[in-house]
Amino acid sequence: QVRLVESGGGLVETGGSLRLSCSASGRAFRPETMSWHRQAPGAQRELVASIDKFGEPKYSDYVKGRFTVSRDNAKNMIFLQMNNLRPDDTAVYFCNSDVTFGGPMLHNYWGQGTQVTVSS
Repeated sequence: QVRLVESGGGLVETGGSLRLSCSASGRAFRPETMSWHRQAPGAQRELVASIDKFGEPKYSDYVKGRFTVSRDNAKNMIFLQMNNLRPDDTAVYFCNSDVTFGGPMLHNYWGQGTQVTVSS
């Protein structure tokens, strides 16, 4: 079992910045691709950005150029630097990770989410 805990959410004005962190903990696991997702009220959860174990990032079109995803493999953490925030970025942001436990099978885990609110 792996636990993911997000932090860093909050209230910010349009154009402001926030940095989200997510820490993975558990026994004898290895994070593979880690990602950030978000879910606005009444909307489906959507992928924001992902980063593989080699550090290769991918972004959704609506955050490209504004958000930066990174990870610290030694600490089993993923980060999301969010700049130039807009009101439509308001959502609960969730951390997600594929992990392995010494074999080839991937297991997937979600964090509990952190609220990001951007005021206009």
